[in-house]
Amino acid sequence: MLPLGVPISVLSDSYKATHFLQYPKAHKMVAYGEFRQGFNKDKADTRMVSYGIRYLVENYVAKPWTMEDVEMAEAFYSREGDLTLPAAPPQTPFSSATRDYPPPRPVCRAGYFPVKLEALPEGTCIHARVPVYQITATGEYSPLCTFLETLLTMIWYPTTVATLSRKARDVVEVSFGRTSDGGPTSRLVESRLVDFGFRGCTSVEQSIIGGCAHLLSFNSSDTMSAAFYAQFKLNGGRPVGQSIPATEHSVMTSWPTEAAAMTNMIDNFGTGIYACVMDSYDYCKALSEVLPSVAAHKVSRGGYLVLRPDSGDPTEAVLMALNAADKVFGSVRNSKGFRVIQGCGVIQGDGIDLTTMEKISVAIEEAGFAADNVSYGMGGGLLQKVNRDTMSFATKLCHIVYEDGRPADIMKQPQTDTGKFSLPGILAVKRVNGVPTVFPADTAEVAPHENLLRVVYDKGPLEGVWDDFDTVRARVAAEWMALPRSADNISSSLREKVRQQMALRGKVPAIAR
Repeated sequence: MLPLGVPISVLSDSYKATHFLQYPKAHKMVAYGEFRQGFNKDKADTRMVSYGIRYLVENYVAKPWTMEDVEMAEAFYSREGDLTLPAAPPQTPFSSATRDYPPPRPVCRAGYFPVKLEALPEGTCIHARVPVYQITATGEYSPLCTFLETLLTMIWYPTTVATLSRKARDVVEVSFGRTSDGGPTSRLVESRLVDFGFRGCTSVEQSIIGGCAHLLSFNSSDTMSAAFYAQFKLNGGRPVGQSIPATEHSVMTSWPTEAAAMTNMIDNFGTGIYACVMDSYDYCKALSEVLPSVAAHKVSRGGYLVLRPDSGDPTEAVLMALNAADKVFGSVRNSKGFRVIQGCGVIQGDGIDLTTMEKISVAIEEAGFAADNVSYGMGGGLLQKVNRDTMSFATKLCHIVYEDGRPADIMKQPQTDTGKFSLPGILAVKRVNGVPTVFPADTAEVAPHENLLRVVYDKGPLEGVWDDFDTVRARVAAEWMALPRSADNISSSLREKVRQQMALRGKVPAIAR
């Protein structure tokens, strides 16, 4: 039984409960999952960060079943009068396994879901249309091939967040490259986007999955659930995320004055980095009157104060804070001629998305300030305002070996939406000039050691298949920068296979031309 008390035998869409009776008799079935387009339909930049399969495998797929799990599933599927299962079959997809062992021994052979799962290494940077996983089911379990589709498709979420976060880093690096002495490789870059998304998540689990995806590109996070999970579950106890002391509105308003609240922060945290929200009452007055009143105390402590606006137009609020801080604390000009404020900066955490980040970065440059002065906090825009259609994820059957031994490659090509085509045959992924490219697995063009789709689960968990978080983070950094923004990543041999398949149906899709 999984932590939520729901067995994996029902972690699927209800219509899949009878698909094992709908499929033709087969010895083998294969399906794969892919993102069909770039982030928010971006055709100029179709790069993405594949991430999150480890969480799904370790926490759901690679969990042994018990007789209780199967018996509860059978009781659930045999409900009478249930409109979602109007004609429940006399057996469930898992009934053949329920009689193999007496309680309390696990079921389904070794007690695990009976499929093989291949996946890209965590953090692999790819373009749209590259398979991120492939499922193979054989023998009597062949019809279960697509039962895990619903669960595994959830890789869309961490991959989308990881891609969004990496794109945000692009914005930061470009800004640093133009205005900072440290350039795009400055150590400050990795702290410039803070995950503010925990409270906007629908569940703690979402905060962990999405929050870890963000930590691949930045080390700043207020989502402690993710920072903890990444450190102790994925990185051998080595720290992954960090944050700083910061006030909220309830702190500021609990003191008689904002000056008193800021003085308390300086007393407690003034030798390090700390943040104060500035618009609990009057943002303009806080910058023009309150900030100067605590300036001497702040300077005497020697730390770094971060001003946080939380309302109004984000760009205007940042510029107001920068100008006020420059007036109070002064600044120096770096080698590129941009001002770096002494001991003070700004974090904008309200209304932040990629577009707003780009707008602010341009505005501060035009105002003569270096990127060093500004950080961003992204909450709902990072962990919540994405969905499966953001990069159009889908899982599709691609190959079958029928009961009579006849193999067949399978693909989907709806004429009403040709963008929803799927790829035929068992697939492999090989780097061609550094670009992960899709090939038929049965071609001599791809040697086994070249295939990026690695077995991570085979009718049970496997040892040594996962890299630690530091390794995954380094992979993202290296591969993202090396990957062109777009590329032809469908091999000629696979295009030929597509042509052959579509010739049987009288139409050749654009991908095969």
